[in-house]
Amino acid sequence: MRMSRVPPHPPGRTPLHRRLRTAAALAAAAVLLAAFPAQAHPGNGNGHGNGHRPDRVTVGNRTYIADDQGRATQWRGFNLADKGHSGADAFADIQERDLRDMAARGFNLARLVFFWDDLEPAPGRYDRTYLAKMRRILDWADRYRIKVVLDAHQDVYGPTFNGHRGIPAWTTRTDGLPYEPIPGDWFSEYFEPSVQTAFDHLYTDNDLRAAHARMWMTVAAALGRHPAVLGYDLMNEPFGKLAADTDLPTAAGRFEAGQLTELWNRLADAVRLVDRDNWVFVEPTVIVGLGVPTQLGAIDDPHAAYAPHFYDTAMEAGADYDPDGTFIQAYEAAITDYPARNRMPVIVGEWGPPDPTLPNMRTYFTRMTAAMDRFSSGWTDWQWCRGGGYCTLTADGQLKPNHDLLVQPYARATAGDPVSYGYDPATRTYTLTYTTRANADGPTEIAVPRDVYPRGYNVAVQGRNADWDRHGQTLTVTTHGRTGGTYTVTLTPR
Repeated sequence: MRMSRVPPHPPGRTPLHRRLRTAAALAAAAVLLAAFPAQAHPGNGNGHGNGHRPDRVTVGNRTYIADDQGRATQWRGFNLADKGHSGADAFADIQERDLRDMAARGFNLARLVFFWDDLEPAPGRYDRTYLAKMRRILDWADRYRIKVVLDAHQDVYGPTFNGHRGIPAWTTRTDGLPYEPIPGDWFSEYFEPSVQTAFDHLYTDNDLRAAHARMWMTVAAALGRHPAVLGYDLMNEPFGKLAADTDLPTAAGRFEAGQLTELWNRLADAVRLVDRDNWVFVEPTVIVGLGVPTQLGAIDDPHAAYAPHFYDTAMEAGADYDPDGTFIQAYEAAITDYPARNRMPVIVGEWGPPDPTLPNMRTYFTRMTAAMDRFSSGWTDWQWCRGGGYCTLTADGQLKPNHDLLVQPYARATAGDPVSYGYDPATRTYTLTYTTRANADGPTEIAVPRDVYPRGYNVAVQGRNADWDRHGQTLTVTTHGRTGGTYTVTLTPR
């Protein structure tokens, strides 16, 4: 979801309450577990919490998801979304070739958008065909060694409001308050009184809270065992009822500290009743895009990760990137404290421009990817599709202008602690420095897309007793030195 304009004075809301794990949600969980006995499971074999292997790797202020060999992982990829089809035609625009073509350019992550209104069109009636289509996409992803984050997407709550997608109409309670579509500025519809009230009911009404938890338990029970699943993005770009008597950042912060923190903990609890291992990804409000630090509280979950979005509001409205502006610097400064304090991995769930052909787009892509290399362990661009607007590809499947800058070398798995890494597109030089660690096995694996080095590349490894080898688009580096050794790998074009 893109943000085009944020009104300065949102309408009022009721006071926020403290975190509460309700008996109603637990009762609903028990009913659901009884309905899905064969699919509830203690783990999916991904190696989290298996005794001696770490589930995460923290280096300085940054935390990485660890794989089943204890290696620090990095992620690059795209959103897969089909907002134009629903019901029997849901996911029609997502094809196996999408996963194949992503993998062919070295990408290893997809954020798959699904809609609760399609999954559960009536209370308690889940569409098994819809889940089967999601599973088919997961099968494709696994075939091409791509992991998937399942994203419960919503735009302006859901279909009750001008046909948007997301949260079912049967959950929508507006108290008779007004709603007025705003053509050309749909994000402002979030501040319509009926929309804010609908969100508030979702967070406070026990039957809706239980339904929300039950939905996520259904998804996790049905799909959580799939080897392609990395985790669950619990709600896309969450919003709520914001106070009218204060400025927008303060109002958003109060919502984040209260209702939103409670929501994430409650939904994570529901997921853990059927899936102990996969990651849950939580988001701040989109106000973070204004360079405002989140006020989210702690997420009391063993595998919680942070998935903010990274959009410039001026660019969302059609402006070119301003090389003299401070958008990227302000965002980077604002985004880092929360995950550092809570030892949470960061994967940017959405970012990207609506028009990649504008004059400053090459600078934009270069600076954005460099920034995310500094504060995150990965990203998924919006979005992998063919056509206009945000689509990465032209109608005939070619990368749009400047999107070649997204195709970069990166360390999918580092057998130790990443100290620094980065790619210089001007010289096509990639550098990774890391230290070895006793509980990290296997080689360091660096994705080296063919498009970056069409004539091949040179490899230099600094450090004692290291071997390297090329396997298709993967460079493996194996170290034989003692724990704590430092190695630097440098790739340059031939």
